[in-house]
Amino acid sequence: MSSYGFLCPESIKVSFEFFPPRSENIGKKLWRTVERLALLQPHFVSVTYGAGGSTRERTIHTVARVLRETALVTAAHLTCAGATCEEVERIAREFASLGVRHFIALRGDPENGHGDTYQSTTGGYANAVELVAGLKAINNNFDISVSAYPEKHPESPDFATDIDLLKRKIDKGATRAITQAFFDNDQYESYLEKIRAAGINIPVIPGILPIHNFWHVKSFCSRTCTGIPFWLAHRFEGLENDPKTHAHISAFVAAEQVLDLIKRGVKEFHFYTLNQADLTYTTCHLIGIRPKKRIKVG
Repeated sequence: MSSYGFLCPESIKVSFEFFPPRSENIGKKLWRTVERLALLQPHFVSVTYGAGGSTRERTIHTVARVLRETALVTAAHLTCAGATCEEVERIAREFASLGVRHFIALRGDPENGHGDTYQSTTGGYANAVELVAGLKAINNNFDISVSAYPEKHPESPDFATDIDLLKRKIDKGATRAITQAFFDNDQYESYLEKIRAAGINIPVIPGILPIHNFWHVKSFCSRTCTGIPFWLAHRFEGLENDPKTHAHISAFVAAEQVLDLIKRGVKEFHFYTLNQADLTYTTCHLIGIRPKKRIKVG
């Protein structure tokens, strides 16, 4: 019997993040991913919004298709970057007209990605605190998720500053937080202790990143100040030219992380799928999330 004890899949919720495709072929691949993961009946799915608002129209198109062709509850990402308040509000209203009621409100990355200096847009929202307030002004019934950082945001001078920003987002109406991906569950638990001590009691959903390519993930983590534990790096040693073993190890690592978090009392998880179904589907299977019935897509 598993050392994690008996799991009750009915009590575990999962959600999946997708990004809008850049081409027709990538779009077909995304739709195959949506089709497969929809079978797991996620709590919701979300569609990202590129740096500087660079995927704005593709995000709208993707959200519209998911809502039109599936029964999935769909959240739209919105950022402050690259748009005035009026433009962001127009896009929010367009999403709302499609049936979106859940937004993931983010400041957004600099236009050139992590490592560049963020510059707010003239006439735009300065940060996610203002964006949350703006969305609530449009419709107070919007369900708004925001970001959280177990290892603190790379631009924050300390955890106190980071936690204060999260509190301000909650004060404006955010109802849950989703963390940046992490690989050390002790850090997540320590972060929860910090924010609970600060009076923050909303759900903080762990962001889970199945590792499709360890060396790409390691490079990304170096730019976002996300730690790669030694034991994790050790598991992928020598697998540069062995994709099959890499995939097996990746599924095991992701399931191991989720199972440990379940053991610690966590009941909801947000998967960064990178538009690929296999590792996320396998991880969900291992934790007991299975299809109940086929959901028609397309």
